[in-house]
Amino acid sequence: SLPDQSPDITQQVTATSREPRSRASSSTCLAANANPMPSEVPPPATIARNCSQANANLIMMRCVPCEGDGDEACANCGKLGSDAVKLKNCNACRLVKYCGVDCQRAHRKKHKKACKKRAAELKDEQLTPPTDNDTDTLAMVQARVAKNDPAAICFLGKKYFFGDYGLKKDMERAVRLWEEAAELGSVDALFSLGNSYDLGDGVKQDKAKAVAFYAKAAMQGHVDCRHNLGYFEGKKGNHDRAVRHWLISAKMGGEQSLELIKKFFRAGFATKEQYAEALKGYQDAVEEMKSHDRDEAKVYEFS
Repeated sequence: SLPDQSPDITQQVTATSREPRSRASSSTCLAANANPMPSEVPPPATIARNCSQANANLIMMRCVPCEGDGDEACANCGKLGSDAVKLKNCNACRLVKYCGVDCQRAHRKKHKKACKKRAAELKDEQLTPPTDNDTDTLAMVQARVAKNDPAAICFLGKKYFFGDYGLKKDMERAVRLWEEAAELGSVDALFSLGNSYDLGDGVKQDKAKAVAFYAKAAMQGHVDCRHNLGYFEGKKGNHDRAVRHWLISAKMGGEQSLELIKKFFRAGFATKEQYAEALKGYQDAVEEMKSHDRDEAKVYEFS
């Protein structure tokens, strides 16, 4: 249901973006009170970077079977694996096992967060598979960099930015790598460049260039860059333009954009129709992602 319109904003307003340079995928929130876009709220790049450092050492959430013998039991019903009960791994994350499609579907809501996190980690591991030491891993990345792989170049930029893998922290070099990756088509590199110019990390601070990079990535479907464009418009008092950006990102599954539209609606800066449109678009996007999960369940095979 739609919230009652009210000029009072006492709840937290979230202006956040997922930082592709971080070692953690989650984001953090900043509070705002009387004004939907108060001057004291740091830019989204600051929020993302602070979050990435704070969450870098968090242990990955795992789904634990409700009963039974650890990983050899169905994560939903706890039924033990046996000759009669053949357990199958979750195809996306391979963290848990299920005795059948029905249990997999029933457990999906509880498992989804950990599943998506682990699936993203597995994808990252394809780029940098585990090795005995950082030197070997770095060599693998650099081999792909030599082949002009934009994802590898962007990834190497992250490592120079944070000083990982034994590399000396070098923000300027990170920026040069992101520029190269962006020229080769990396949208995440555009996002990182936007954040760098936003905060002046490795380059002279230039808000206009930051917005230009965010805009270029947003036009290629980068949800968080689209959200950030709305943030900057809101900071300038261009409430209608901010809402239009957030409508787009909310319809792409941007939960924080939906939340800001709701806050703007309550403050009188967005219409009831705009909030309703954003809510429906967000729900449709979430449902579409759920449809992908159902497709995975359909290919679940039993021996």
